[in-house]
Amino acid sequence: MEKITKNLQFVLLSIILVSTLIAVGIEIKTMLLNRSVTLADLLLLFLYLEVLAMVRVFWDQQSISITLPLLIAITALSRFIILQGKEMDPSGLVYEAVAIVLIASAIVILRLRHSDKLGITTKRNRK
Repeated sequence: MEKITKNLQFVLLSIILVSTLIAVGIEIKTMLLNRSVTLADLLLLFLYLEVLAMVRVFWDQQSISITLPLLIAITALSRFIILQGKEMDPSGLVYEAVAIVLIASAIVILRLRHSDKLGITTKRNRK
C-alpha cells in the first residue's frame, strides 16, 4: 500500500510540475506578445514559483507546512484585488483586504509559535 501511495504521489507531483511549467511558459509568451509586464503578471509568476517550491518541499520532506499554501493564498488574493480593483467600488475590496490581513496574521502566529521569542515551551523544547 505504501508503494502505491508513493507512486501516486510521484505521478500527481509530476503532473503538477509539468502543468505549472506549461503555465509559466504560456504566461511568459503572453507577456512577450503583449510587450508589457503588469503587476498582475508578476504576481501570477510568483504564484507559479510558490507552487514549484511547494512541489519541491513536498518531494524532499513528504509533507507541506501550512506556510506555503498561506503565502500562495495571500499572493492570489493580492492579484485578485489588483485585477478586480479597476472595476470594483473601493468599499468592495474591504473583504479581500481583511482576508489578506487574517492570512498574514496566521503566518506570523505560525512562525512565532515555532520560535523562542514568545517564551513558549513546547514538548520538543522541554527535552
